[in-house]
Amino acid sequence: MKSSNDATLIATFRPWMKVLGRRQRRLWLGSLLMLLTVIAAIGLLALSGWFITATAITGVMLAAGIQSTLDIYRPGAGIRFFAVGRSVVRYVERTYNHDTVLRLLADLRAGMFTAMTRLDERVMGQLRASEWLNRLTADIDALDSLYLRLLAPPLVALLAIAGIGVLLGLFAPGIGIVVTIPLLGLWLWLVVGQARLGLAASRRRIATLDRLRMRSVEQMQGLAELRCYDTLASHRRRLADEEQALYEDQRRLGRYQALGNALVGMGVTLSAVLALWLGARAFSAGEIRGPVMVMMPLAVLAMNEALASLPGGFTHFGSTLAAAERLNGIASLQGAITDPQSADTLPTGALSLDLVDISLDYSGSGLPTEVRSVTPALDHVSLSIQAGERVALLGASGAGKSSVARLAARLIEPEQGQVVIGGKDVGQVTLADLRSRIGYLTQQAELFHDTLAANLRLGDAQADDARLWDVLGIVDLAAWARELPQGLDTWVGESGRQLSGGQARRVALARVLLSDPGLVILDEPFSGLDAATASRIAERLDPWLAGRTVIYLAHDDSVLSQVDRTIRLREGRLV
Repeated sequence: MKSSNDATLIATFRPWMKVLGRRQRRLWLGSLLMLLTVIAAIGLLALSGWFITATAITGVMLAAGIQSTLDIYRPGAGIRFFAVGRSVVRYVERTYNHDTVLRLLADLRAGMFTAMTRLDERVMGQLRASEWLNRLTADIDALDSLYLRLLAPPLVALLAIAGIGVLLGLFAPGIGIVVTIPLLGLWLWLVVGQARLGLAASRRRIATLDRLRMRSVEQMQGLAELRCYDTLASHRRRLADEEQALYEDQRRLGRYQALGNALVGMGVTLSAVLALWLGARAFSAGEIRGPVMVMMPLAVLAMNEALASLPGGFTHFGSTLAAAERLNGIASLQGAITDPQSADTLPTGALSLDLVDISLDYSGSGLPTEVRSVTPALDHVSLSIQAGERVALLGASGAGKSSVARLAARLIEPEQGQVVIGGKDVGQVTLADLRSRIGYLTQQAELFHDTLAANLRLGDAQADDARLWDVLGIVDLAAWARELPQGLDTWVGESGRQLSGGQARRVALARVLLSDPGLVILDEPFSGLDAATASRIAERLDPWLAGRTVIYLAHDDSVLSQVDRTIRLREGRLV
């Protein structure tokens, strides 16, 4: 490869090598176990060949009446040692290294998730949800081969080749040097040649897999819409095209890997034949004995153990490279929302909210430019909500209500204007302080695959069971929760799948009630509920909302009670 390409490769993998470096001791120990496995294989074949030949020669000499002796105990013990040791070390190596890889993947996934949490909604909007999911799962999983297939095995194989050269050189230096040369050439092809051969196809494969997963997720999520607009057939055709392209590259990579495997078998066999031929010449010249001559090619044959994993790892090198490049792109993203160097502190109690000449069009969010310019989310909006005031912010879908909430929670920055909470510019308040003082019930109830209690305690990790039952009572879920077989310890399923839409919404509302905000933003808090249930919950909410600033986001105020003022938005403008 060219030097510029080498520099690019180093730059691509440098961040991930730093992550691997955190578990440096485990990686070195895992590599040592790999090396010990190869040494045991070489020792088993070499010593077995020497012992069988020495035994045969001794028997022939005894049959011919020639006095001869052979110590069978130490070689026999050595053979048993290598045979048992190879099995034990291989088992320990596989178990240990796979545990190491799982730890590394956890480190990588946690680090990437942490980087994503620092991004604002404008940056997050540059990729679809299915693409973000693919980065966190498939792309990071592709990096498991970085250590287990691309770093440790070639290093172990290189050390094994050097070991073979030294072993043969102890008996005949010339043979050790000559046999090492083709093995080094074979190693070089398996590492560099196979990587270059499969680079394009493996890169295309992971990109195709990304599109295939994305389209599959979107088809499942949007099945009703695709059927409604009669576009399901065309969507399926695109999926079939992606599948066909994936199969073609997989078959191509399969052929390349088969070539590598064939070269391993051929290269090791020819090297063994070369060692046998050179050993036979040295035996004829009286330089070595017969058992050593047989031992040499058998020791070389054991190199299959060290080289066998290289074709598979390096043929798919492009997949690992592409995954690392895409994850580097995610890690390099910088959100516009950061903590200030010198922060102000929000006042205690209810918080006021002021929007001063706010304009927002979600530029850079991934939406087409013509959509952003024609339909701004907010257009020169100014409003003031006093501390302790209850306001209903009304408007149709897309009017800009949720944009006001996101600006208040500083999930996104405006193109123009100023957001002031509690008399402080939100840009001068730390994110932790700001968001701990805002209770925001979003339109989508985010529940995790955990117990009901664990999902509630996201609002307050220190809340005891009595407090959990109190907030469940406010949202009219206490009786339902008491009837569950495991009560608060009942698992809600992935994304709250075990709950109905209305129940999941109320669990999310109960989670907000566990916090102690000065500003409460409730986005359609009673959606999916019948009028009687909504009325009961609204009545029970009043005591908790007392003394707090409250903003209801809704299409109409038919289920809202005790609202001090109504503000209407239409197409991003105040009406």
